[in-house]
Amino acid sequence: MIEAIHLKKKFGERVAVDDLSFKVEQGRIVGFLGPNGAGKTTTMRLLTSFFPADGGNAKILDIDVSENPMEARRHLGYLPENNPLYEDLEVAESLELAAHLRGISGEKKRERIAYAVKACGLRAALGRKIGELSKGFRQRVGLAQAILHDPEVLILDEPTSGLDPNQVHEVRDLIRELGREKTVLFSTHILSEAKVLCDRLVIINNGRLVAEGSSEEISSGGKKSQTRFFVSLKGPADEILSSLRKLPGVSSAEEAIHDPKEPGFYFDASAKTDVREDLFNLAAEKRWPILELRKDRQDLEEIFRNLTQN
Repeated sequence: MIEAIHLKKKFGERVAVDDLSFKVEQGRIVGFLGPNGAGKTTTMRLLTSFFPADGGNAKILDIDVSENPMEARRHLGYLPENNPLYEDLEVAESLELAAHLRGISGEKKRERIAYAVKACGLRAALGRKIGELSKGFRQRVGLAQAILHDPEVLILDEPTSGLDPNQVHEVRDLIRELGREKTVLFSTHILSEAKVLCDRLVIINNGRLVAEGSSEEISSGGKKSQTRFFVSLKGPADEILSSLRKLPGVSSAEEAIHDPKEPGFYFDASAKTDVREDLFNLAAEKRWPILELRKDRQDLEEIFRNLTQN
């Protein structure tokens, strides 16, 4: 589990992280989203004890990273934004060094390196110098180092940044596979990537939390108890609107901007009520053809823009 509790961080007069709280439950893949300069990298550095916080707490598996940073790091794998690597080392040498720094030796070292090589698809690159590798393979080396000590938690800062589409696909598959066994928090500015990979999303702007939940919850405005629908019916608009408001489970209804010959309406209904049968019966009784009926969700990109525009 990863937990940020009222985290604060300033650089001079600039507030980078401002009273930020969120939680990543064990065994989840959570996307950490925000525009450039929102405070994502700073937050990750606070969570990994790379930076000390000016206020609040960060916890890894209930271990306070400020009180016991070394213990927290034993359970944590971290891929920094720029993935610093020793370019003159061969991949195998780099993994040997990482294992040594982690205090892994003997048979366990051989087992963990073999696991990381297989998991990250590095076998063909073991004898090559890191400086000769593509950025996609460098990201694989960084991920291999992050999982070498078998941490329960992974924090990955922009793991697909700068990769070509094929490399992005490879790294996404790797994150998805790692997420089967580990708790993963990764930052990205690619919303489609987060939607595909993540169980939940955390969106920040100016160092503050602006939204948290599954992509579906965020797209529906976080109304777990309500489902929003759009319906287009051919009939008198005023009578349709009045009738919609009287349907069981419907809490509100409003007319949408639509073709005047085919009026459209948005209405909110209880998530516990299946309103479709009552709506069909109403339309049949009134002889109003149903031209369209769908659940209405805002596009995630539109919501992101609305939440993060200053």
